[in-house]
Amino acid sequence: MIHSLRFRLLAGFSIVILVAVGAIYFFASQTAGGEIRRFGERSEEARFSRVVFELHRHYQEQENWEGIQTYVEQWGNLYGREIILTDASGVVVADSQGEQLGEQYHPDSPGMPLSVPWGESIPGTLYINPGPLTGFRHEPPENFPSPLNLLQTVSRFLIWGALLAIALAFLLTFFLSRRILAPVKALTAVARQLGQGDLSQRVHLKDKSEIGEMAQAFNSMAGDLERVEQLRRNMVADAAHELRTPLSNIKGYLEAIRDGLKKPDAESIRSLSEKASLLSRLVDDLQELSLAEAGELRLTRESGDITRLIKQAVASRQTQAEEKGLSVSADLTDKLPPVNIDFHRIGQVLNNLLDNAIAHTGKGGSIKVSAEKRDDRLKVSVTDTGEGIPAEELPNIFERFYRTDKSRTRTTGGSGLGLTIAKRLVEAHNGTIEARSEPGKGSSFTFTLPLED
Repeated sequence: MIHSLRFRLLAGFSIVILVAVGAIYFFASQTAGGEIRRFGERSEEARFSRVVFELHRHYQEQENWEGIQTYVEQWGNLYGREIILTDASGVVVADSQGEQLGEQYHPDSPGMPLSVPWGESIPGTLYINPGPLTGFRHEPPENFPSPLNLLQTVSRFLIWGALLAIALAFLLTFFLSRRILAPVKALTAVARQLGQGDLSQRVHLKDKSEIGEMAQAFNSMAGDLERVEQLRRNMVADAAHELRTPLSNIKGYLEAIRDGLKKPDAESIRSLSEKASLLSRLVDDLQELSLAEAGELRLTRESGDITRLIKQAVASRQTQAEEKGLSVSADLTDKLPPVNIDFHRIGQVLNNLLDNAIAHTGKGGSIKVSAEKRDDRLKVSVTDTGEGIPAEELPNIFERFYRTDKSRTRTTGGSGLGLTIAKRLVEAHNGTIEARSEPGKGSSFTFTLPLED
């Protein structure tokens, strides 16, 4: 559970939510506290300005402080403060607590001298206790809440709001995590089925986000695996077929000689030798292909001109081509740049491509080998005017044992390894090979080789 992706998402979202809500609460409470304190200070200033105004009015009307005690007591009870008024000599003439009347007052802090608005002095000083009065007889009315109480109320609302926000965020995170992880679970289920060998499984998602792109990539991978598996099965079947035919012929000849139906004459021995040679070539091709795919193929590189190699390959296929009524030619520039290659292996590539072109080109056709420099590479092409390759077959022609001619005849199908070996040999030289074809108009196989440094 702790290691599940849902738990990690939920934990991560929860931490982010708590940090965000905590930061909001902290800054909101600090800002609200400061505003409330400033509001309380302004409110108290307004209240006590009213007290000063009433004291001025009373003194102007009475010309003394007689009767002011009643008002001071009311103001003390109303505002929850100890209010003391002294005359010019410092004697207390009014006390909201009523405890120091007539006594000489010794204040801890300076008071507020009273004066009329036009500057005339009034014999008196007002003292107001800065803190709330403890134990006074009446609570202040609700219209005048203290800043502390107001701050506590706001803090309570902030806390409840934060808790509610956290609860809602947790719920949203839970449902969102389920929605986000649903495609991942679908991918996991399909991956398990693929692992169990069911390569036909696909993920069906309409999501256009990164998850949807991952699902498309996953489906593409599954399709590739299914195609590779099908090619593997075809390879096993084709390899068995290729080995079975010469083995059956050899077995038939040997049984006929053993039973006395055929004499071990020169013709029988020659036929057996041809079948054995065919088996040997097929085994050698398979071994060479396995070495190339494993990256263990040894190349003996040397620097030189590829012109001679191309001419030799064309000359070696002249007799075979003439027997089918074909023409084979080389179209080369005056001077090709040198390449650093294994001439034996590249000669093998040319021979395989020429054999393939001769096998699929009808009587009266032509085959041309050309070479030219393209940027930092040498481009070699083998072009024929044969039957061509259907577009749907092109992606598979370099697969082992794959043949566009499904008849598996030796004259048109070959062993099905020539193009695969050619591709691996070119790639071993850090080159590329590709095929372009149009049914009825011929094919062109092109490979590139890096030039000598």
